[in-house]
Amino acid sequence: MANLKEVRNRIKSVSSTQQITKAMKMVSAAKLKRATNAIVQLRPYANKLKELLANLSQSLEDGSSPYLQEREPVRILVVVVSSNRGLAGAFNANVIKTANNLIAEKYSKQLAAGNVSIVAIGKKSQEFYERRKYNVIGNNNDLYLDLNFENASKITESIMEGFVHGKYDRVELVYNHFRNAAVQYLVAEQLLPVPKPDKKDAVKTANVDYILEPSQEEIVEQLIPKNIKIQLYRAVLDSNASEHGARMTAMDKATENAGDLLKALKLSYNQARQAAITTELTEIVSGAAALAG
Repeated sequence: MANLKEVRNRIKSVSSTQQITKAMKMVSAAKLKRATNAIVQLRPYANKLKELLANLSQSLEDGSSPYLQEREPVRILVVVVSSNRGLAGAFNANVIKTANNLIAEKYSKQLAAGNVSIVAIGKKSQEFYERRKYNVIGNNNDLYLDLNFENASKITESIMEGFVHGKYDRVELVYNHFRNAAVQYLVAEQLLPVPKPDKKDAVKTANVDYILEPSQEEIVEQLIPKNIKIQLYRAVLDSNASEHGARMTAMDKATENAGDLLKALKLSYNQARQAAITTELTEIVSGAAALAG
């Protein structure tokens, strides 16, 4: 059994850790509220814009917009949205694992040929792929310092420019979709070329009739780039809210675990203290008996 000083030091250390995890949980809860408000406000607009574009683009030819052009996927760009900080459970590990599985399952030939590039949004994914010698393009870690549509659009514009000029034939997006503080699920979707609507979605929107001014082609030409920017911005907001939710959940669990450990350590301390007192009493009684004899 550990001596009393060791147990006291462990109790002090665990208590300090518990205070830190409690504080981090409270900070994440405050940040989560703001992040949740941002993504909840954007989602209806992003979904409606996507639905509107799907309806309008059904009658367009593939060559009507450079962002609709389907090409042989020789050069691939994967946008991985992670976070700048850890202590969020498996949040970053899961998004990186999903991106790696996507590359291994769909683009293994392109990876072997060195034609897979990475745009990492978040320090954790940036460091992971740089250590493994992937072709990581740019550094976007400062986006979370001032997360807004304008800053996110700069990243999207560079991706769109690369697609139009043939640097990439396909762009995939991997991120955490936020449902609530305890539930986030991973999404891997195609960003470019803009995917055509599914048959079910096409049937749903086929009966919608719009009055278009000036023309369908001109409106779609403006809507497609805007929709691409909105979808990437939505993914970053989703990931940001998911990060705070994951961290709040992880810190709450860590606080509970620290509490359980404190109970076990205090029990161990009391047992050690009781054993020490019993030993001292035994020695005193034995000494008194020896003197009396």
